[in-house]
Amino acid sequence: MTDGGSLRERLIDAGVELVLSEGSGSVGLREIARRAGVSHGAPRRYFPTHDALLSAVARRGFEDLRTRFETAVAGTTTARGRLEALAREYVAYARERRGMFELMFRHDLLDSAPQAPGRPRLRESTLPLFGHFAELVARCRAERHAGQPADGPGEAGPPPRVTAAALWSNLHGLAQLWAWGSLQLALGDPPPDGDTGDARPDRLIAAVLDAHLGPVTP
Repeated sequence: MTDGGSLRERLIDAGVELVLSEGSGSVGLREIARRAGVSHGAPRRYFPTHDALLSAVARRGFEDLRTRFETAVAGTTTARGRLEALAREYVAYARERRGMFELMFRHDLLDSAPQAPGRPRLRESTLPLFGHFAELVARCRAERHAGQPADGPGEAGPPPRVTAAALWSNLHGLAQLWAWGSLQLALGDPPPDGDTGDARPDRLIAAVLDAHLGPVTP
């Protein structure tokens, strides 16, 4: 890696650290430069705008989430099992890295111009993840239908991408509402049915999957 590349990575490292510790609103070019130990004008050589810097930081978040997804599904063979593992990891990531999670899905960053010449838009990091969700939804349906008689009733439903979008929306909303404390209020605090606080998100995730994919049959 060139010295310029090393400095660029150091600036992004500083941005990630700031987002995780203080939230995305704290990430400014001057503070990034101070933490990286360079002049306040240095970041402009690599990030011509504030959004370009935020996009680079958010891209790190997607790389981290993708790595966590790969670990979560290791050894899982069924599409439903993989989707459940991804859903749990998605919500867990949002709870553990709230500032980064909020930054990663900001519309103004996802739809902005490329962060630097020759670099893709941030949304190019989200599309493969969504495509994988849609592929797993289609496989879930195939697995579900495989267990039915050939002359049994078919299941009409929206295209897999539409179901995947609805499923993703539910998971994202679950993660945000849990972070804000809204779901805890709705469910009751303390939990009315003996669940621990950490178990309730998993039960909600299971309910979301059942709603969009149908319950798991014995």
